[in-house]
Amino acid sequence: IVKAFELVPAVERDLLMGDKARINIECIECCGKHLYVGTNDCFIHHFLLDEVTSSKGKLSYSAQKLLHKYLGLKKPVAELRAASALERLIVLCDGIVFLVDMVTLETVPSAAGGGAKIRGVTAFCINENPVNGDPFCVEMGVLSSKRRTVQIYMVYEDRVQLVKEVTTPEQPCAVSVDGYFLCLALVTQYMILNYNTGVSQDLFPYNSEEKRPIVKRIGREEFLLAAPGGLGMFANAEGVSQRAPVNWSENVVGATVCFPYVVALDESFITIHSMLDQQLKQTLSFRDGHILQDFEGKVILASTKAVYVLVPLPLERQIQDLLASHRVEEALTLTEGAQRNIPKDKFQVMLHKRILQQAGFIQFGQLQFQEAKEHFRKGQLDVRELISLCPLLLPASSSFTRCHPPLHEFADLNHLAQGDQEKVLRCKKFLISYLGEVRSTEVANGCKEDVDTALLKLYAEQDHESLLDLLASDNACLLADSVPWLEKYRKYFALGLLYHYNGQDSAALQLWIRVVNGDLQDSTRSDLYEYIVDFLCSCSNVDLVWKYADWALQKDHTIGVHIFTKRPVGKDRPELKPDDVVTYLGKHSQALVLYLEHLVLERKIQKEKFHTHLAVLYLERVLSLLSQSPTDEEQLTRARERLQALLRESNLYRAQFLLERATLYGKLEEHDKALHILVHKLRDFSSAEAFCLWAASSRDSAYQQQLFHLLLGVYLDGNPPGESQKAAGGGSGDLEMAAVDLLNRHGEVFDAVRVLRMLPEGWSLQLLRPFLGRAVRASMHACRTSQIARGLAQSENLQLLHDRLKERKKPIFVSEKKGCHLCHNTFSEPDVVCLPGGVPVHTHCIAQRIRDSPTKRQLTNSSNHT
Repeated sequence: IVKAFELVPAVERDLLMGDKARINIECIECCGKHLYVGTNDCFIHHFLLDEVTSSKGKLSYSAQKLLHKYLGLKKPVAELRAASALERLIVLCDGIVFLVDMVTLETVPSAAGGGAKIRGVTAFCINENPVNGDPFCVEMGVLSSKRRTVQIYMVYEDRVQLVKEVTTPEQPCAVSVDGYFLCLALVTQYMILNYNTGVSQDLFPYNSEEKRPIVKRIGREEFLLAAPGGLGMFANAEGVSQRAPVNWSENVVGATVCFPYVVALDESFITIHSMLDQQLKQTLSFRDGHILQDFEGKVILASTKAVYVLVPLPLERQIQDLLASHRVEEALTLTEGAQRNIPKDKFQVMLHKRILQQAGFIQFGQLQFQEAKEHFRKGQLDVRELISLCPLLLPASSSFTRCHPPLHEFADLNHLAQGDQEKVLRCKKFLISYLGEVRSTEVANGCKEDVDTALLKLYAEQDHESLLDLLASDNACLLADSVPWLEKYRKYFALGLLYHYNGQDSAALQLWIRVVNGDLQDSTRSDLYEYIVDFLCSCSNVDLVWKYADWALQKDHTIGVHIFTKRPVGKDRPELKPDDVVTYLGKHSQALVLYLEHLVLERKIQKEKFHTHLAVLYLERVLSLLSQSPTDEEQLTRARERLQALLRESNLYRAQFLLERATLYGKLEEHDKALHILVHKLRDFSSAEAFCLWAASSRDSAYQQQLFHLLLGVYLDGNPPGESQKAAGGGSGDLEMAAVDLLNRHGEVFDAVRVLRMLPEGWSLQLLRPFLGRAVRASMHACRTSQIARGLAQSENLQLLHDRLKERKKPIFVSEKKGCHLCHNTFSEPDVVCLPGGVPVHTHCIAQRIRDSPTKRQLTNSSNHT
């Protein structure tokens, strides 16, 4: 039940009729403060109604009787309608419609040439949406008692004029008009009729003989009708119902609309239904009621003896009553309906946003979070109203105070949940979600610090995964409030992020280092050490980098050196000079090697000192591993490979630092020294073979053969002079086996004859079997290949000679008159030699030339064919 209206007396019985008990009220009309009452004794009574509001806001009416007038007929006054622009009352009495002065209540005489009365009328109605533009003319629809017609009249100050008459299928018994549209109750049905076009639309059947029909205009081209089954039906000018019907009494005698309610009157009660949800909202007892009408929004009722006003309570009060009863849906339905249908300037007083906020808190208290969130959003709730439900979430510096009067009845979340911690937790989870959504919207404007600080506290308390996202992004968390809260919940990594966001990188690093060192406990990041290194990589404060790099390097030099090797270069990050870094890393030798590798191998910096420094460190590493007992062969191999790769690929290191290194000797083409170091110093036989392959990689096969013979000689020489077997790192047996392996693996490179001359006589042929077999095969292959080549050459030469003789078929003539082209003496004998081109010369001249010339063979061959 909703208390939407109060029934307030307006005209008491004694004021109306005195001691005349038989006088009954038949009709009423109200125009502003003026109330007119028609009675059964053919009188019109004129009252002045004044509204009186008490100090408590209660409304009452004070009625003053101004005049009453007898109309001179024997019948009751059936209808009264005011035409205020004409200062006339239109009166229906004894089937006659006539005009009465609103002030004097005197009947208006007919004008010359026109009548002011209409006879044979059963009912009439005023067109409140007139189609005539004359402001001093009233349009009226009239029902005749004798004809099945509806007549349209124009009512003037002293006359009435018929302008239209339309025929109806049955005798009409009730009518309401809006514009050109007539809504009619016929004997058996309702219909809509356009009196301008004649188009009609049947609505639904209704038996007017059994029940009194109701046809009430409630708005522009919209009517309310009493339908069968106790329904109040709505119909528009097109004959369509756009609103759901209301279920009222079977015996309704009057009805009207006072938005958002439909008010209906029967013999005993006034019922109020909502047009928004069609539910019965209020019932008022009202005995002997038979008149219910609305006048410019004022609903007036009358019994046979007295007049009452049905005063609507302010919608805001109705809504507040609904909210107080936790009837949220009804309150919101009423609010939304009021917002759509009541002018905004009126509804502003009702504080639509506040109502939505109140509804949101009610549903929040009922843990209906999705609905609550929607109402908070629509109502543009100051989010701090929600935050304030959790003690200590708002910063100490916040100036927020709760709304007054309050939007809810909760002191805090514990009060709301009545101590149920599960409910408290659910409310906090909703609050986290809601704050996360609104923090970047207009809702948080002006209170971003309060919102972000509260969100941080909730994240920390609930161990929420979004805490780090909040602090790693743009935020307005207040440091003074956040620090103790994060410390309380041991969120030291998050606190470091907050320090960093506020420009306190030193404080952040100190805190994180204490966590890594185990002084503080925080399991947020298991890789916090690596994070600190990355942080120092990108830190723009160079002083901090130098200050904390030593700690990082001591913790793990391999990762710690990333501070220098992975540092990005940008406008806001000054570059660390490599010379400074090398100097700084002097006490961290392993990190220094990694940094120099970064400079030389990755960044390809072409500076001699970095290349030389790295080569020296590589050398020291090799020598250090060699001095260990036992030697870690795997590490030694890797160290040698790094050193050799650098020495082979780099051309920048200073040779005087590394002359003892074999690869450097190779660069200087002092291969004997290089192989001596590899074989006798390092005993690295595989590297010695690799050295030979590398040194001969860009040379011919003869050069390669020379290098391998040199290596074989080093193996076969045994220990060099001045070095003992112990100093050399082992006996000569190792060298002999290395020599055998070398021959067996690379036999094709060697000159077999030369090798056999070098080998000791006591060596077993079985050891050299692979080499000898390969050498014999190679020798036989070379021999046969040369024989084939010689045969091919001879064949080719013979073919060339044959071709040449074919070209020179003519004889060559010599005589005592011709001279030799070499000595210029004449020929005395036919014994001559022919030069290319057919030129004859003396045999002794050409012999001398052959002895002196490198082309001896060519000339000899030529002489054979002369």
